[in-house]
Amino acid sequence: MKNLAYTDIIGYMAAFGTTVSFLPQAIKTIQTKDTSGISLYMYMLFTAGTFLWLMYGLMSHSLPVAVANVITFVFASIILVYKLKYK
Repeated sequence: MKNLAYTDIIGYMAAFGTTVSFLPQAIKTIQTKDTSGISLYMYMLFTAGTFLWLMYGLMSHSLPVAVANVITFVFASIILVYKLKYK
């Protein structure tokens, strides 16, 4: 197993911070089903962009980018589904 480079450590720290930041919104949205303050178009674009970042991470063999974006994609997709379902 290769040693983690400093850039990988920074990548994982950045991935953790940005990914975990979606958890409170996802929890709140699931609990309240209130999506009135969420822009549909922003979440559509954000979710698509997150998916593309996930593809980039996989294709470039960047584990921090792939891991962060698969988790963020799940959270963003949940919020987007709730936005579409509870307009």
